[in-house]
Amino acid sequence: MKFAHIADCHIGGWQEPKMKQLAMDAFSRAVDICISEKVDFVLIAGDLFNSAIPPIELIRDTVSALKKLKDNNIKLYTIAGSHDFSPSGKTMLEVLEKAGLSQDVFRVENGKLMFTMHGNAKIAGMLGRKGGLEKEDYNSIETSHLGKEMGYKIFMFHSALDELKPQGMENMDSMPASMLPEGFDYYAGGHVHALLEKKRGNGIIAFPSALFPNNFKELEEQGCGGFFIVDENGYKRVELKMKDVSALSFGADKKTAIQLQDEIMEKVSAIQADGKIVLLRINGTLASGRPSDINFKGIFEKLGNAYFVMKNTSGLSSIEMKESLNEAKKDAEDIIKEQRSELSLFEKEEEAVRALLSALNLEKADGEKAADFERRVVAEAAVALGISLN
Repeated sequence: MKFAHIADCHIGGWQEPKMKQLAMDAFSRAVDICISEKVDFVLIAGDLFNSAIPPIELIRDTVSALKKLKDNNIKLYTIAGSHDFSPSGKTMLEVLEKAGLSQDVFRVENGKLMFTMHGNAKIAGMLGRKGGLEKEDYNSIETSHLGKEMGYKIFMFHSALDELKPQGMENMDSMPASMLPEGFDYYAGGHVHALLEKKRGNGIIAFPSALFPNNFKELEEQGCGGFFIVDENGYKRVELKMKDVSALSFGADKKTAIQLQDEIMEKVSAIQADGKIVLLRINGTLASGRPSDINFKGIFEKLGNAYFVMKNTSGLSSIEMKESLNEAKKDAEDIIKEQRSELSLFEKEEEAVRALLSALNLEKADGEKAADFERRVVAEAAVALGISLN
C-alpha cells in the first residue's frame, strides 16, 4: 500500500495573479507526481481551496487535475479545513464529491465517527473549523471505538496541536494531541504550515507543511512546500520547488531614506534574479526621511527579470513617523480630556475611548493576512466598546 498525504493547498489564496497561478501549478505537479509514484490513494487533510466557494477558473483547473487522478484509478479522500469549511455544508468539496472526484471521510452515524474503507486501509477524519471550534466535535462525536478495530488505520485531521506548535505560532488555536483517537497507524495532519512529526503510540502524527508557501514569511523561511508519500517503509517528503527564492534583508537603523535606498539598489543590482521570486525585508527606524521616500518602484524595475518581487516593510518606521504618531496620541489625549470636561465622561467611558483608540492603532503582524488583521482590529474594537460579535 502506498498513499500521498497532502495538506493546505489553499488554491486561490494568493491575491497576485502570478503567485496564484504558481500555487495552482504546484497542485497540478503534485497530482502528476502521485500518478508517477503509482500511489493507491491521495489524502488532502483540509484547505484544498482557500474559500468555500472559489472562483470558477480555479475550480476548472482543480477539476482538470483531479480528473487525472480518477483516470488513473487513484482515489482521493478529503476533509474540510478551516478555509474551505462552511457551516451550511455548501462548499466546493461537496460538488467534487458528487462529481465522483473525491470522497469526504468525515462520516458520522448515530453520533459515531465512521471508517471509510480503501482495500485493507481504514480511513476516518475530523474536519477543521475556524478558530479551532472543531474541538467541540471531538468532545461530542464518539471516536473511542475506532482504535479498537483491527487493520491499518489512518486518521485525517485539520487542527494545531499543543505539543507541535512551531516557534512563532505559540498563539495559534490548538488542542492537546490526547484529543485525537487512539490506536491509529498514521495521523495525517493539516492546518499548521510547517514540517512536523511526533510519535503517538505505535503510530506517527505528521504535518507535511503547506503544499505551496502561502505568504511572504513562509516563502522566506521555507522556500517551497511539499507533501508526503507513505508506504510500508515509512514516509518520504516530496519537495515542490516551483521557483528559486532569493531573500534579502536590510536594516534601516541610523540611515537616511536615501542611504537605505542606495543600499537596496546596490544589493539587488548584484544578484541574479532571472526567473526567481525575490523577497525584500526591511526592518528598523530611519534616522531621517520616511519609508515612502524610498523609490521602491525603481528597485522593482531593477529586478525586472525576476518572476515576482515582494517587499515586507511591516518592521520599517522612521523617527519622523514616530514623532507624528506621538503627536497624534497627544491630540487624542486632548480630545479625551476635552470630551470628558464637556460631556462629563465617566472613568469607564474614558477607558473605553482609550481602548478603542488603541485598537484602531494596531499594526499588521508579520505574515498576517489582511483579512485576519481586519478581523483582529474589529474584535479589539468590539471589546473596547463592549459589543458582542456573536
